[in-house]
Amino acid sequence: MSELGAGTRGASLGLDAMRIASFKLNPKFFKKYKVDEVKHLNNMLFEEDATPYAKRLDGIVQMYKRIEESIDEVLDHGYFPIVISGDHSNAGGTIAGIKTAYPNKRLGVIWIDAHADLHSPYTSPSGNVHGMPLATALSEDNLDCKLKKVPETTLQYWNQLKGQSPRIQYSDLVFIALRSTEMPEDYLILRNKVPVIRVQEVREIGPVKTAEKALNYLKDCDIIYISFDVDSMDPSVSRGTGTPVPGGLFEEEATAIIVRLLEDPRVVCLEFTEINPVLDDKGNAMGEAAFRILNTVVDVLKSNN
Repeated sequence: MSELGAGTRGASLGLDAMRIASFKLNPKFFKKYKVDEVKHLNNMLFEEDATPYAKRLDGIVQMYKRIEESIDEVLDHGYFPIVISGDHSNAGGTIAGIKTAYPNKRLGVIWIDAHADLHSPYTSPSGNVHGMPLATALSEDNLDCKLKKVPETTLQYWNQLKGQSPRIQYSDLVFIALRSTEMPEDYLILRNKVPVIRVQEVREIGPVKTAEKALNYLKDCDIIYISFDVDSMDPSVSRGTGTPVPGGLFEEEATAIIVRLLEDPRVVCLEFTEINPVLDDKGNAMGEAAFRILNTVVDVLKSNN
C-alpha cells in the first residue's frame, strides 16, 4: 500500500479501511481470498525529497518494479488480480505488469476517475506522481505544454518509469467520470481524441450502456485493465480520498459500470485506489463503499468463471 505519489497522507490505510468494513458487511471475505502484499517504501516519506518536480520518484521507480513483478506472477499463474493500491501512482506499475505478462497483446485501459493523471514532471503543478501514471504508460512527456525545466536526475528516474516504449496507446484509453483536469492534460486528450464519458452522460444513458460504450471504444483491444479511483464517486458518498471532486458518480452507478465491464472476458485486472480513511469525515464511509463494490464484483467474477 504505497502512498509515495500522494499529496496527503493516509492512502496506505485503504486496505485496512476495507478490511474493517468487511467485519460488518462480510466478515469472512478476506479469509476466503489470498492477499499478496507488495512491500512498500513509505519510510521514504520521512526522508528529504530528491526529486521535487516528481516527488519521491526514486522510491516510486522501485515500487513500479515490485508491482510489475507481482502482477506478472499472478497473471502467469492464471489468476485475476484485484489490486487494492494506496495512491494512483501505483497503477503505472500495474499496467507495466500486465504488459510484461502479455507482451504481444493490445492492452486497453478504462480509467474511472475524476482526474486524467496525464501529467509529467514538465507539466505537473504539484509534482505528485499520482497525477502521472497514465503519462508513464503512454511514455508521454508533453513537451508541447512544458512549464518547467526538469533536473537531469529527475529525468533519469522518469525515463525508467516510462520504460523502453509506450505500454498503451491513446487510441486504447477511455475515461469515465472525468471532471477535474489542467490545460496540459486537456491538450493531450483533445489532440489524441481520447473518449471521455462524463457523469452527465452516465446519467443520460445509464451505467450499463456507459460500460458498453467504453468497451466498444476498445473493441480492437485484446485485453482490458480497469482502474477505479474512488474519487470518481461524488463526495456525498464520502470525502475519504485525497482529492474529492463534486459532481461524481454515486456508488450504485460505479458498481453497475464495473459489474458490466467485468462481463467482458477481455478484462484481466481491476484496481481500486485512493481510499484514504484519514480524510474521511463520515467515519469509514469510503472504506465501506469501496468494500461493498469489491464484494459485489468478486461475486460477479466468480459467477463468470
